[in-house]
Amino acid sequence: MKFSCRYLCIFLLLLCAAALPFKLVAAVTAVTDDNKQPILIICSYNPAAQQTSTFISDFMDEYKTLGGRSNIEIENMNCKSFSESPRWKGDMTRILAKYRGEKLPKMIVLLGQEAWAAYISQDDSIAPQVPAICSLASRNAVILPTDTVSLKDWMPEPLDLFTDSLANERVRSGYVYEYDIPANIQLIKHFYPHTQHIAFLSDNTYGGVSMQALVRKEMEKFPELDLILMDGRSNTVYTLTDEFRKLPENTVILVGTWRVDMNDGYFMRNATYTMMDACPTVPAFSMSTIALGYWAIGGVMPAYRDLGRGVGREAFYLERNPGADSQVVIIGSETVMDSQRAKEMGVNLKDLPFNVNIINEELSFYEQYTYQIWTIGGVVILLVLILCVVFYFYLRTKHLKDELISSEAKLRVAKDRAEESNRLKSAFLANMSHEIRTPLNAIVGFSDVLVAEGCEEADKHNYAEIIKLNSDLLLRLINDILDISRLESDRIVLAPTKCDVVQLCKQALTSIEFSRKTNNKLVFYSTLNSYEMRVDPQRMQQVISNLLYNAIKFTQDGVITLSFEIDEERNRALIAITDTGCGIPKEKQKRVFERFEKLNEYAQGTGLGLSICKLTVEKWGGEIWIDSEYTKGARFVFSIPLQAQ
Repeated sequence: MKFSCRYLCIFLLLLCAAALPFKLVAAVTAVTDDNKQPILIICSYNPAAQQTSTFISDFMDEYKTLGGRSNIEIENMNCKSFSESPRWKGDMTRILAKYRGEKLPKMIVLLGQEAWAAYISQDDSIAPQVPAICSLASRNAVILPTDTVSLKDWMPEPLDLFTDSLANERVRSGYVYEYDIPANIQLIKHFYPHTQHIAFLSDNTYGGVSMQALVRKEMEKFPELDLILMDGRSNTVYTLTDEFRKLPENTVILVGTWRVDMNDGYFMRNATYTMMDACPTVPAFSMSTIALGYWAIGGVMPAYRDLGRGVGREAFYLERNPGADSQVVIIGSETVMDSQRAKEMGVNLKDLPFNVNIINEELSFYEQYTYQIWTIGGVVILLVLILCVVFYFYLRTKHLKDELISSEAKLRVAKDRAEESNRLKSAFLANMSHEIRTPLNAIVGFSDVLVAEGCEEADKHNYAEIIKLNSDLLLRLINDILDISRLESDRIVLAPTKCDVVQLCKQALTSIEFSRKTNNKLVFYSTLNSYEMRVDPQRMQQVISNLLYNAIKFTQDGVITLSFEIDEERNRALIAITDTGCGIPKEKQKRVFERFEKLNEYAQGTGLGLSICKLTVEKWGGEIWIDSEYTKGARFVFSIPLQAQ
């Protein structure tokens, strides 16, 4: 008994589980039942064709993006040539029969002229119940023929969407193109005013027949022009080619459309090229895009564009607002001219009295190669910037290198000066220790002898003279050191006064003659008895005295001459001290003006006298040198600028 109850419970649980999916299905069906009415798209052509597939894709994307939730059903009439037109009405009837009752569509989208014509040709239309939207169609159409009509020579009247009540009441909204025949005729007359014949080309399609019907009606407004119909319903490509060769003079070709000939053979661009080659000198214009870009010079044609998204927005609007007013939008025309073809046909497109969209226009070099020019320009600018940066761093590096070289040179100079200073210091200490020690030894030694007992008066007098001579020598040594120190530190200030330089030279010579006992003959020579100049008498006398002392030191029983003369050519006064002593070797003449430089290391003196002379002469703007051409001794010459007067 317990076993049976257990199995009964399991059975009931399985039964409940099996019933659950049916409840879910019923719930889903209830949800979708509210939106089971689809939007029906009826295509004239195969939906896989590029134009049709693009329209459907754009329509669905826009409708879903806006929030549309209805299912979209697609039906295809698979229309081809106009030869099949009598059955299109029946095809549309069979399609609409599928969507009666509960499947009645929310709206119908008629895609293409054939679908629209088949829809408005219905005897029992569902238009009062379902709004229709047309697209990829022309404003002008023709009612579909019956089986009893001869299609090759049938000439129907055009039907206007906005004036015919049947079409107007059955099409709620949409987008249609408008073909402006009068505008094309006016365009042809503008360029070819002597035109007498219009040869209109149309093919064996519904579009070709409806275009031809419109052209026949509109050409009644131009009785002066003869209309020649090049009809694809009764011709092949080859027979039309023969007809084009027979066209009379002053004929202009107006191309409508061309896809299918009388044998239902599809010929696209290759056929129009054949026709163009048959009449290359006859101008051609196009009322659509057919033959534009290679055969037609231009034309007034609809401004074709993608309409899928626009129809998607319209469908969503009508779905949300069932009773709202709407209307069919006419897509206007534009004038398009082929610049290259116009040039070939000798047509001038300049100064046109109307707005024109020019294609195949010859572009300027810049327009043709804008991207390349900007790319090259950018590369050039980049290279220039890189070059500037490189040049900047080059200059900076060069500047740093120059500064480094300059610093190195300054360091070398400083090093040389330091070494020179160190050498001079060593030489100074060596010379000074020797030069100072010699007179001090004499002074100290003879002072001790002088104060000793037993020294006779004559000897004392001689000792006193020796002490005085060495004291003067020591004093002169100290003065030389002080003078050269002040000259090098530029602490000596010249005090020029107006004086007679000739007399100054004579006084210096006399002073030396009395202060120094010498066996040399001292002579003064000048062609001038007096000559006044502005000089510093003390410093000038010091220079002359130093040079005379130097001459006396190295001359024994000779002649020492002090001379003064004026060098008017160089505007200077020259003072020379000439001796007949041992002279100065040429290899040492450039070194004698250096400090502590001595010709004879054992001769008495500091080696500073000539250095003091050089610094002093240069301070007043003069020069001092040794006359290298004088060979009988030594001859020192220094100059005084005459502007110092």
